Amino acid sequence: MPFELVIYDCDGTLIDSETLYSEVSLVLCHEIGLTQWTIEDYNAHLVGIPLADGFKVIEAALGRRLPPDFERRIEDGVAARLECELRALPGVREALPLLAGRRCVASSTSLEPLRRNLGLAGLLDLFDPHVFSASQVARGKPAPDVFLFAAGQMVVEPANCLVLEDSVPGVQAARAAGMPVVGFTGTAHDKPRMRERLLAAGAAGVIDTYRDWPGEAARVAELHAA
Repeated sequence: MPFELVIYDCDGTLIDSETLYSEVSLVLCHEIGLTQWTIEDYNAHLVGIPLADGFKVIEAALGRRLPPDFERRIEDGVAARLECELRALPGVREALPLLAGRRCVASSTSLEPLRRNLGLAGLLDLFDPHVFSASQVARGKPAPDVFLFAAGQMVVEPANCLVLEDSVPGVQAARAAGMPVVGFTGTAHDKPRMRERLLAAGAAGVIDTYRDWPGEAARVAELHAA
């Protein structure tokens, strides 16, 4: 395998916190008047981008500023559920050691909750201390900054990195960074549609389960080496 570094998104890729954030946030969006949004609308507009950017999207749809305690209410609601419900996605711990090269996380989640969530899911030991966040760079996904930052911290050229991502902004960010990327649909509500969207955004392939990850990574490596 020619890739020196495998970079993983976190929410929706390693853990299913994305679903919890979506459910809690959508309830609060309805409470403040954005009643026309469904869970599909929320996921289409907000999944894969930093929280601050997501708030701008909500404000634009709502037509006014969000309440000052909106973020705190989301974080409190999510935190209560994370403690009881957060788990690593099936097959993560078994699949990751099968891939050669080093690994790290590069996520849109802020660094402190990112590390907390990985710990709650029992995955922090697989990556620590190589956990990087968009909060450490100027721009979040779909800009390439967090992936380039991660590669720089790991002292690996972008072309020698492989990314696993579950969102369109994440795939776009990886491609903008000059990194091959595989899409992941394991937590998607509409898997066929998400597969099409990830491929259209530039993913070299798409997997639905971690059973397929080592084989797909090897396939992309062969294409990359050709």
